[in-house]
Amino acid sequence: MKLVMIKILPKKTFSRIIGRFAQSRASRPLIRPYAKFFKVDVSQAEKPIHQYMSLSEFFTRRLKEGARTVAEGSRVLISPVDGRISEFGTITNKTLLQAKGVSYSLLELLGGDEERARRYDGGVFLTIYLSPKDYHRIHMPLAGTVTHYTYVPGTLFPVNPLGVRCVAGLFAKNERLITYIDTQAGEIAVVKVGATIVGSVRVVYDETLTTNVKQGMTVKGTVEKGPFLAKGDELGLFQFGSTVILLFEPDAIELNPRIKTGEFLHFGEAIGVVKKASGEADGTEEEANQRNSIT
Repeated sequence: MKLVMIKILPKKTFSRIIGRFAQSRASRPLIRPYAKFFKVDVSQAEKPIHQYMSLSEFFTRRLKEGARTVAEGSRVLISPVDGRISEFGTITNKTLLQAKGVSYSLLELLGGDEERARRYDGGVFLTIYLSPKDYHRIHMPLAGTVTHYTYVPGTLFPVNPLGVRCVAGLFAKNERLITYIDTQAGEIAVVKVGATIVGSVRVVYDETLTTNVKQGMTVKGTVEKGPFLAKGDELGLFQFGSTVILLFEPDAIELNPRIKTGEFLHFGEAIGVVKKASGEADGTEEEANQRNSIT
């Protein structure tokens, strides 16, 4: 029954209506019940709960200073969000694993970009699910320059465990906003997947970019004079719970051996390390220590 409701619900219209309400002051009385129901740790929020003027403002709250520590080391990759690992592994034959027994197309995920599908084939992916209780700002997993983006319109299936198990190719069907970043690990793609009730996904490098727009079309763009952002700098935010998928080129990074499906990650936590570039010297003692820090 739940799956039937997921499929027949007018998800985009419903999400826009809920999104507008959540941004209004009329939603303010729902903040405390929301926090209690989803067991939100309000002690980590930047402001006391009574200072938030709408449910949306509370949902997109910043963290209190010092609530997270960004793992040190120029080669150390960090989790860009708070969330639980849905899946991870190697991209094989341009296919990614969505859940046990369920896969989806890299080409479709990237909005039909064949050149980039070839680029990431054989590389590593990491999928992180953000639940309604989690912190919903997205940060840089590694220092780099934002170079391109792709907005791919789609539906808004829920990305919770039920949706992931039951909706084939969910991540390649839902609305998504992909940011491409030039880093010392090569190009990294940060795929921000929309979901039911997600009014929009926002990014810091272009205030006009958002998801869940009426009559949306696939848009591919270059970020002129794209900003250089340090590791841990804010990249964007979700208006409600969703999923981030990180894509890395072949032989670019090594994931932390402790990375396991179902494990919870905090923003700033070390998730891997950049491999030595081809032709590069063996590296400094600092770089060796950075590799050892993830084992």
